[in-house]
Amino acid sequence: MTSPDNSLAIQIEPGIDEYLRKRLMPVEGVIPQLPRTDMYGNSIPAGSVGGDLFEYINFQQRYNIDARIATAQRLSAEYLEPLPEGQIPHNTIDEHVLWLRSKSGQNDVVEAEYRRAKSSEKQRVAENLQELYTTAGVLLVDAQGHGIISAKIASTVHDTFHALMLSELDRHGKTTPELFENINLRLAESVTARNALGLDQQDRSREIATMIYGEIRPSGHFRFVNFGSPPPMVFSAEYERFMPMNRDQLVQFPAVGLEIPEDHPDRNKYFSIALRQKQISSSDIAEITLMSPGDFIFLYSDGVYDGSDNDTRVQLELVVRDHKHRGAKEICNAILDYAVKQDEYLREIREPDRIDDKTAFIIKHN
Repeated sequence: MTSPDNSLAIQIEPGIDEYLRKRLMPVEGVIPQLPRTDMYGNSIPAGSVGGDLFEYINFQQRYNIDARIATAQRLSAEYLEPLPEGQIPHNTIDEHVLWLRSKSGQNDVVEAEYRRAKSSEKQRVAENLQELYTTAGVLLVDAQGHGIISAKIASTVHDTFHALMLSELDRHGKTTPELFENINLRLAESVTARNALGLDQQDRSREIATMIYGEIRPSGHFRFVNFGSPPPMVFSAEYERFMPMNRDQLVQFPAVGLEIPEDHPDRNKYFSIALRQKQISSSDIAEITLMSPGDFIFLYSDGVYDGSDNDTRVQLELVVRDHKHRGAKEICNAILDYAVKQDEYLREIREPDRIDDKTAFIIKHN
């Protein structure tokens, strides 16, 4: 009788908490490398797994920008080619031209104008894609609570974001407000599902997450959309403090899924805590510009700072001031070290339930 080969390692599948923890954390190898830009983020769950998620959007590493530009340019030229009578359509433009021909009164001039317009759209997509070589994104999600359910909610936002991003790059060559409106709808509460479960409108159990997504350019220009997250803070290297921000200019929506715009076609299919008059537009994208070398943007979850307590803000300012000449990684970790030490105080005063997941993200302009 032969004994089993002990040299064969037994493959043990990770538990759900370990799987989600690894899935919600990026690795340093994906940090985008942009001129004059140093960025770093880190997250510390309150338990074995948490509801905080952050991710670098490294466009050059994640997407084949060259191939996408080539495809857009090819389609731009292809869209101008007339479709001979009796030929099978080669693309959606040909299909629309056949539809135009089926309508009385349409002529070759109308078809040509339509083809030029659609060709021009693809040229613009190619130009937008070109800008991704010098653009980096950051996604920060904070699901309510901390634990496996919260991690699952954060994972849902993450997966929805990336699925929609593929469509955005194909159609526009960049992110647009439509992406965020669709994510918002994905986490909204379905009327049909609630009725089927026999729940009423007063029941507060629902998936809630805050989200902030922004894109940075080497010029220090940061454009972002904010759904319920604490507003970004800007540290001035010259003045050695966080600068006052005009919050009226920093548009902020409620947490993802809580507010459906009145003009959305599916408005009556979802519950909404309030009605937004219109869908998100370019005017709702907030902007911050880092002016001087050493300035940086600080993004964070409420486990680090809720954005309102002045004493905590002062303490964070002191921590940052001591590390302002360091890189983004050192500044980020110093902030998280400070936040973790505050947990010890919460345990001492017997309020451990206030301990939350912690995420900090630094974008430094060099």
